[in-house]
This record gives sequence, C-alpha cells and structure tokens, in this order.
Amino acid sequence: MCETCKALADSLENTRLEVEGAIAIVTMDRPKALNALSDKTLNELDRIFNYLARAEEILGIILTGEGKGFVAGADISQMQPYGPSEGRAYADRAQTLFNKIEGIEKPVIAAVNGYALGGGCELAMSCDIRIASEKAVFGQPEANLGVIPCFGGTQRLPRLVGTGIAKELIYTGRQVKAAEAKEIGLVNQVVPADALLDAAKDMMNAITGKAPIAIRYSKVAINRGMDVDLRAGLELEKDLAALTFGTEDKQEGMDAFLAKRPAVFKNR
Repeated sequence: MCETCKALADSLENTRLEVEGAIAIVTMDRPKALNALSDKTLNELDRIFNYLARAEEILGIILTGEGKGFVAGADISQMQPYGPSEGRAYADRAQTLFNKIEGIEKPVIAAVNGYALGGGCELAMSCDIRIASEKAVFGQPEANLGVIPCFGGTQRLPRLVGTGIAKELIYTGRQVKAAEAKEIGLVNQVVPADALLDAAKDMMNAITGKAPIAIRYSKVAINRGMDVDLRAGLELEKDLAALTFGTEDKQEGMDAFLAKRPAVFKNR
C-alpha cells in the first residue's frame, strides 16, 4: 500500500480501505449502527473515491459491510430535525457521492453482506455489479418515515427492475430477500455468506485481467448511453471504440490472440 493510501486508511473511522494487488476493498465499518450513512460516513466515502479515481494502480473496487448490515439506510436520528432545505441538501450530498461512485471509470462491485435498506440499497445500485450473500435483504422503506427515496432510489431502481416492480417496492416498503432480488434483476449473483468476499474478488480478478482501457470505455458507453436515445448511444459507442483502436493494449490483445498466448495489458 502506498504512503498516500496508508495515510487515508489510517484516518478513517466509519469505513476501512484495504488494497489487494490492483483491487481496493472498501468496508462500511460502523456495525453497531448497521453501517447507517451519517455525515461522517458520507464524507469518508467521498474521500476514498476521490483517491481511488486518481490511483492508477487500482483497477477495481469492491464495496462491502462489516457485521449484519451492508448499509441499513441513512442516519434517521440525524435526519429527524431536518426541514425542506436541509432535506434537499442532504439528498444532494448523497446523490453527488453516489453519482461519483457510479461514474468512476473503474468497475465497482457491491458485495452485499446483509441489510441494504434505503440509502444502503441506493448505494448498492450505484455500483456496477451486485453480488449478494444469502443473508442480504434489500428495500426502500422510506414511505414508512413519511419521505421518498432520495439518494437515487426512484431513478435507479426502475432502471434495474422495471417501473412496475420498483413502484411496488417503493410504495409498500416491502423488503426483498436475496433470492427474490436476483429473480427481479436487482442483483447479479447470490452466494453463501462465507463465500461472499471471495466471489466478489473472483469476479473482480476476472474483470481486471482484461484490458483496463476497454473496461473503462465499456462502462462509459453503457452509463452515458442509458441517458440518450439509441442512435446517439451508437455514435458514442463508435467514438469510444475508435479510441480503443489507438491503444497499445489493443495491439497487445490482438497480437496475443493470434499468437495463442496470454495478453499482458499495460493500461495504455
């Protein structure tokens, strides 16, 4: 671990940052509060992802939780006195962070170990891929508190599971166990609890073994393409493909394929 990364890791209280090779593992570490998203936790996540966006040696990120919760929601005791202006500012702060996580040009896997409710479900949805423990539980229970999901839930959930199911889950506040979450498309995989982190690492190792530039531009094409019509998305795809054709990794990948040897990518 480099000195900058070590200094950041040592300064954290509600989260942990560890590095294994080219993979960063970010752990929500406030288990007594089921890792609820306080201001301090949001600030630490923001600092972590600002660092990871710049760290060239990090090619992939795994986000998980300590204890029984991935993230059991926002910090209700903190929100209780908020009025309209404070509520909007809180939503804006979290949305800005979750947009940063979604937009970072590196793959992010949520390894959902337990409760992912409210802001926790929204945090998981801002990641590229979700792998759930059999013990994971998802939900958007905000209507029980007299508010609506405001960390991105009304927008990301229907994009993942469709508007009908999203409305059902948001209107009723019903919690969804891991098997159903996979069935409706909210998660990619469900694995035994003791295999969760290994499953996330295995998938991330498979991803980081590919050309990093290709992964980066694939993420950009998919994310930006979701916000435009098909023709504009196809133009974006062509532009990004053209950029990959000018890289050393493209030449290495094709040379290695024709020579029937493993490719050695250098992220350039």
